[in-house]
Amino acid sequence: MTAGNNGASTPEDDDPFGYLYADGQANGAQPPSGGYGYPNSVNRVRPVGTRQYGQQAQPAPQQQGTYGQANAHYAAPETLPGGAPAAHSPQPSHGGGGGRGRGPNTKGLLIGAIAVVAAVVIGISVAMIGGDDEDTGGNQADSTPTQSQDSGEPTPSASKSAGEEEAVELPTADAKAMRLGGTAALASDVEGAQSDGGAYVANLNQPGNSVTWTVNDIPKDGTYTVFVRYSTADEPQSMTLTVNGKEFGSKLNMDNFARAKDGDFSKGWTQTYAWPTLNKGSNTISVSCADGDKCNVLLDQLWLKEGQVEK
Repeated sequence: MTAGNNGASTPEDDDPFGYLYADGQANGAQPPSGGYGYPNSVNRVRPVGTRQYGQQAQPAPQQQGTYGQANAHYAAPETLPGGAPAAHSPQPSHGGGGGRGRGPNTKGLLIGAIAVVAAVVIGISVAMIGGDDEDTGGNQADSTPTQSQDSGEPTPSASKSAGEEEAVELPTADAKAMRLGGTAALASDVEGAQSDGGAYVANLNQPGNSVTWTVNDIPKDGTYTVFVRYSTADEPQSMTLTVNGKEFGSKLNMDNFARAKDGDFSKGWTQTYAWPTLNKGSNTISVSCADGDKCNVLLDQLWLKEGQVEK
């Protein structure tokens, strides 16, 4: 077998060094540029185990560039989407030493937490000790006046609302303060009268007998209630009420509201009322026994209240 291509069909018959000989050069052998020295020679540069006999050989991909130079079509994996990171991040150190990439200082955090808890405990202890001092004698009555007691201002319940006038206390007339007419006279034999000394006006059961009360300092014109306290132990009585010289309405009802029996005047004390109109200043009120009246009563007191009331 001579150097060069002798027409053999198997790669084993090719001489890779045929371009070095004259007959090989005559047959067209060239220095290797990717294959062997002969034209159409088999390219043996392929990964081990990929050569299969009986199949058409596929040309190997051409390598671009030279050794030591970057491939123009090459891209680093980290530049591709989803590629690997360019460099691994340093893992935190689990040791107690310092240095770059060191993890959180757990010892410092623990010391800080212990200090906070200790401060809270100390604060609670001080507050409890101070509270015990303040509670000393807590079961005793507090002698210090409250703000409302010390200020001297009226309480809301005692103060008047805007526009509301303070009620005027009107006078009361005892039996001794009344002017008696006819044969009416003072007495004190029957118990239960509220006038000074237990006095009352008796002998009113005769026509023309009367009591008259002159009341001053009426604050304003208007309707008032005049109360009459009396006693009777008989059937219902009625007398004439005169205000400022004019007879007021119908008769003054002086019924036996106490239901006293057997002439016991001490058990018959009661009261009646009427609603006359009075003038500002001075007014005259009279209770008299006129013709047709029933006047078997003992008269104790007269008093006034502003407005139409029943008590």
